[in-house]
Amino acid sequence: MKFIHPHDDIWQHAPEDEAAPAPAAHRVLSWPQWQAVRTTWPHHWPVGVRIANDFDVEALEADLPRLALVVLHFPKWTDGRAYSQARLLRSRYRFAGEIRAVGEVLVDMLPLLDRTGVNAVLLRADQDEAVARRALDFFSGYYQGDVHDNRPLFARRKVHKEAVS
Repeated sequence: MKFIHPHDDIWQHAPEDEAAPAPAAHRVLSWPQWQAVRTTWPHHWPVGVRIANDFDVEALEADLPRLALVVLHFPKWTDGRAYSQARLLRSRYRFAGEIRAVGEVLVDMLPLLDRTGVNAVLLRADQDEAVARRALDFFSGYYQGDVHDNRPLFARRKVHKEAVS
């Protein structure tokens, strides 16, 4: 998991009031902004989009090969719709770029964020990165499958039967 620090992040968010931002490498655009510039955006410049947690990620499918980053917003730590977005991006649409969680991202959320395909987080200001790193190693295995291994834990274990004489 990559921990984002705003002061040294290479990605720059385009201002919301710009309807059609000028192309530049490592720009993060809103979905409407991306729709306005997608046909003129240079293919060699990395671009990202930020989406709300109620956005239908199916709309991104055709653009995913051009996107290097998808930013998922968690407006409340109790609202888990962005987990589903991450899972769909990784599992159904095979998005290989960075999926970043922002907003109310708490340490307790990190194991599930990782399991659903998020690989970068911007923690809420009051959260401790050292504690977050430890949270990622807290569980050694899960019974349910995830984006890393879709088989449940019990299916991954080899069953050794003793010969009965």
